[in-house]
Amino acid sequence: MKVVFVDCFSGISGDMFLGALVDLGLEPDDLRKAVARLPIDGYHIQAEPVQRQGLAGHSVRVVLDERVPQPARHLAEIEAIIERSDLDQRVREDACRVFRALADAEASVHGVSAEEVHFHEVGAVDSIVDIVGAVWGLHALGVEKVYASSVPTGSGMVQTAHGLLPVPAPAALELLARSGAPLRPSPATTELVTPTGAALLAALASFEQPELRVSRIGYGFGQKVLPWANVIRLWLGETAPEGLDSDEVDVVEANLDDELPEILGATMQTLLADGALDVYFTPIQMKKNRPAVKLTVLAQPERTESLAGIVLRETSTLGVRIYRARRLKSRRWQMEVPTPWGSVRVKVKALGSERVAAPEYEDCLRLSRESGVPLAEIYRVARNAAGTMNRDAERGMKHDEE
Repeated sequence: MKVVFVDCFSGISGDMFLGALVDLGLEPDDLRKAVARLPIDGYHIQAEPVQRQGLAGHSVRVVLDERVPQPARHLAEIEAIIERSDLDQRVREDACRVFRALADAEASVHGVSAEEVHFHEVGAVDSIVDIVGAVWGLHALGVEKVYASSVPTGSGMVQTAHGLLPVPAPAALELLARSGAPLRPSPATTELVTPTGAALLAALASFEQPELRVSRIGYGFGQKVLPWANVIRLWLGETAPEGLDSDEVDVVEANLDDELPEILGATMQTLLADGALDVYFTPIQMKKNRPAVKLTVLAQPERTESLAGIVLRETSTLGVRIYRARRLKSRRWQMEVPTPWGSVRVKVKALGSERVAAPEYEDCLRLSRESGVPLAEIYRVARNAAGTMNRDAERGMKHDEE
């Protein structure tokens, strides 16, 4: 499952979130086109690369046209703006969920109903663009779940439409409190978490750090210059289902309709010796009804070019196909078990509480030839011995826990 971890070590705002999404690979023009599907105007999105305090990332700002008035809006008006767009239904639903969370927090702070809340600056077009753009960007990157770190509070005062208010702004603090966000102190005497940023976390994120394989990191710069790099980091990666590991491999393929079987066998041995994870042949039918073979090589990404070069050199193919594939792998380990005829190595696969043992063929075959015992009998005894050893080990672990 593709997820993103929001590392808020310097807080969070809507524009910082957009900057990190762009730094992850979201095209600014695609972001502009997506937000342009909202029935609002009087703004443009400015995106640019930034290098500051030893880090490189992106800054995204929603720049308003001062000639176009941006009125305060109620929740119903903002939801109508979002619903009138032709954005994907999930994007519209999630964006409305963020604004609903913000409205509920504002209502609690001001002692009114959510429908009565005037959003003031957070209802202006820049916040609509920030929230809809962030939600659309997550969906565009294929993110299925959002996680977040603890949040620094900052201190001091912030100027709002209601005058000077303490930091974190009351609506932001209400959102963080309602969502159970873990808060931590910060030496910054300024606002680090805006209401828009807090609403994105409260509506979309779980406050925990998952076990994940990180594929990309995006840095989004804030507008304030602080003694440290004022950025938010998004860790984009994948988590595996419980009990399974996940990784990525490259698949190298070639169709061969004019190759000698001897060459194919030798090529397989060369590929495996050079680090291929697996090599196999599949019978296929090609043009002119020619029977042929598809050669498939599974490779760790760092070995792909070397293995593709072997295929091109050692076979008659004129080209290879290469694509990335995600693997889910069961937990596994190897153990050695005793049998009446000698020890046998056994691979054990774990799926939840289930254990499946597979004796090594070469060990069983050697013992069968040495003893004259049928191969199937040695397989059976080795598998049973592995099952007994696994059960004893699990009982020992349970006893230690007690």
